[in-house]
Amino acid sequence: MPNRLASSASPYLLQHAENPVDWFPWGDEALKKAKAEDKLIFLSVGYSSCHWCHVMEHESFEDPETAGFLNKHFVSIKVDREERPDIDALYMESVQMMTGRGGWPMSVWLTPDCVPVFGGTYFPPRPVHGQPSFMQILHRLQEIWTTDRKQAESRAEEIKKATRSYLIVFGLLFIGTILTVAVANWYPLERLIGGHGFDVWDAVVGLLIATTKATLVALIFMHLNHEKKA
Repeated sequence: MPNRLASSASPYLLQHAENPVDWFPWGDEALKKAKAEDKLIFLSVGYSSCHWCHVMEHESFEDPETAGFLNKHFVSIKVDREERPDIDALYMESVQMMTGRGGWPMSVWLTPDCVPVFGGTYFPPRPVHGQPSFMQILHRLQEIWTTDRKQAESRAEEIKKATRSYLIVFGLLFIGTILTVAVANWYPLERLIGGHGFDVWDAVVGLLIATTKATLVALIFMHLNHEKKA
């Protein structure tokens, strides 16, 4: 029996329309259900040509036992990263911050307020090389959410703060890159004539990079001190 994804325009979501998982597209219906039933959200993000997305679908999302556990204890949301790059980018930052890497399928568990608690990419149906199975993760997160809510909420708050710091760093580095490109366009190498032309250019770029780094470090310390006081 088709799930809620059957009416989607996304080719990727339509690929999951026959899954026994009670998938929701991202939207108010799913988010309100999570809050009303006080359940964790399982967010799965991928795209139609993603190999490991299809592998995880076949291994886990087509499995009746796995689907039954998801449907009972979580609100499951499926997102096409090509349709919603904003959601993909937002939670990919959290996954990269938590694990040091990213990729697809992206698997993230959120509180009903959409704050990440745990995340990763592909999870196998059985434990492999020290990596827990998808069902083991589901059972552990469901157990923590129902028996140790403070631990889950504390972790979510830590991830929220760490992601905020990560975004500040990324944003400042991006600004530094833009400024470097702007200076390069404003003062092209062709203008640097004479025996010390490249020395002048090196000095300009070096000063810009040093200033950006100094500003970055200062703002990071200001942010961390603010977090401690808060």
